[in-house]
Amino acid sequence: MNITQLRYVLEIANSKSMREASTKLYVSQPALSASVHELEEELGHLIFERTNRGIQLTDEGREFLMYAKKALNQYEILEDRFLAKNRTKARFSVSTQHYNVAIKAFVQVIRQAGLEQYDFSIHETKTKEVLEDVSSLKSEVGILSFSEGNEQVMKKLIKEYGLEFVPLMKRNTYIYVWNDHPYAGRAEISLEELAEYPCITFDQSDDSNFYLPEEALADYDFPKLIKSDDRATTMEMIAQLHGYSIGSGMLSGEEAILQGMVAIKLKEEDPITIGYIIRKGSNLSEYGQAYVEELNRYREMMSR
Repeated sequence: MNITQLRYVLEIANSKSMREASTKLYVSQPALSASVHELEEELGHLIFERTNRGIQLTDEGREFLMYAKKALNQYEILEDRFLAKNRTKARFSVSTQHYNVAIKAFVQVIRQAGLEQYDFSIHETKTKEVLEDVSSLKSEVGILSFSEGNEQVMKKLIKEYGLEFVPLMKRNTYIYVWNDHPYAGRAEISLEELAEYPCITFDQSDDSNFYLPEEALADYDFPKLIKSDDRATTMEMIAQLHGYSIGSGMLSGEEAILQGMVAIKLKEEDPITIGYIIRKGSNLSEYGQAYVEELNRYREMMSR
C-alpha cells in the first residue's frame, strides 16, 4: 500500500468511471486498474465492485475510503510543511460551511498582510469535513453553525474531534428568495405560505449526517425539497423555480444588488448559532489570530 494507490482510490470514488478517473490522474486505464487490483489483493477484499453500470464502492471499500482520506490528508500536510520547495511562503487555511462572512474575513486577512508570497487556502465544504479538516490540521480555523435542533449533537462531535467552539453570533431564521419572487416584498412569512415553492438545501451527501445540516429547521417536512451541493446551482434553482433557501439573513446591501437576493424573516423560529472551531489547546498563527479578529469585527457589525 502506498500514497499513490490511496490517491487513485479516492479519485476513482469521486469519478463516474475508471476512464474518467484515469483521465484526471493522467494514468492509463490499464495501469490504474492494475494498481487498484494490487491494493485489493494486499487488503484481501474488494474496494470496488465492477458492474455493467460502472464501478461502485463495496461496504469494505467505503470504510477503507474513510481512513484513506484521513491518511492522505495527513500526508499532504506533512508534504506541504516539510517537503515543499519553498517553505518561506506564509501558509494559512480555513474550512467553512457556506457563510459569506468566512470568505470576507479571509479576503481581509490577505489584504492586510500585504505579503509578496503566500499559500493560503479556503475550503467551502460539508459540516463533517470542516470538523475533520480542523482536527487533522488541514485547516487552522473552521466556521460552523448549529440550530437548537442539533446543538447537542454538534457539541458532542466537536468534543470528540478534540476541538473548541467559540460562538460569534446567534441569528434568527430567514429565507432567501430572488427579488422577483411573489413574496419578495414581505417582512415576515411562514413555511405554510411557502408550501407551493421548493426549498433548496445544501446536500451533506450522507444519510448518517442527518444531524449535521447547515440550515435551521432540518427536521421540517418540506413538501418540495431540492438538495444541491453547489452554490451556483442553488442560486439558479432559486431564481428559475421561485424557490427559497433557509439562512441567517446576513445579506449586505452590495450582495443583495449583485445577486438579486432578498431575505425574509421566518415566523417559525429555530435560531442559528454561528462560530469558529480550533483544535483544543492550540495556539493560533498570526494569520489565524488576524482571521479571528476579522470574524469578531463582523460580529460587532451584525449586532448593531
